[in-house]
Amino acid sequence: MIDPCFALDQEQTVDTMIALTHPSTLGGIIITGSESMELYLVLRRRGYSRVATPVTCRAPKRQHAVGLVTGQNAVAALVQASPFLSTNSNVAVLIESRDGELAMNIRHKLQQMGFRIEAGVRCRRGLVLAADRRGFSQLELAA
Repeated sequence: MIDPCFALDQEQTVDTMIALTHPSTLGGIIITGSESMELYLVLRRRGYSRVATPVTCRAPKRQHAVGLVTGQNAVAALVQASPFLSTNSNVAVLIESRDGELAMNIRHKLQQMGFRIEAGVRCRRGLVLAADRRGFSQLELAA
């Protein structure tokens, strides 16, 4: 049985991530992290038809416009999402820990991947960082 408090917290987290990334119901969303299947089911119930996880989407082709990252090991989940994200994409990362070093590691990893942090919003489960990248392929060519 699902704890009602956890379900409420999860719904608020999903609402926050959606508000920060503005996904289209027809656009591609990749979800990574230890809670990816739960988030996958929530988004499908809400009408998002092109939702995938690395398990359900076999070929990483940079085809998703939005990435949602949850779970304990957010840095690894972010790296896992990267091959699925398009050159112009948005990402929201849930940081459940109060560890400032973890937040800095995630921020550094986002910058390495060509993302610019746009917002950070507190929710019941922690901090959701939202970032976007525009024209990342141009940055890759320059490097």
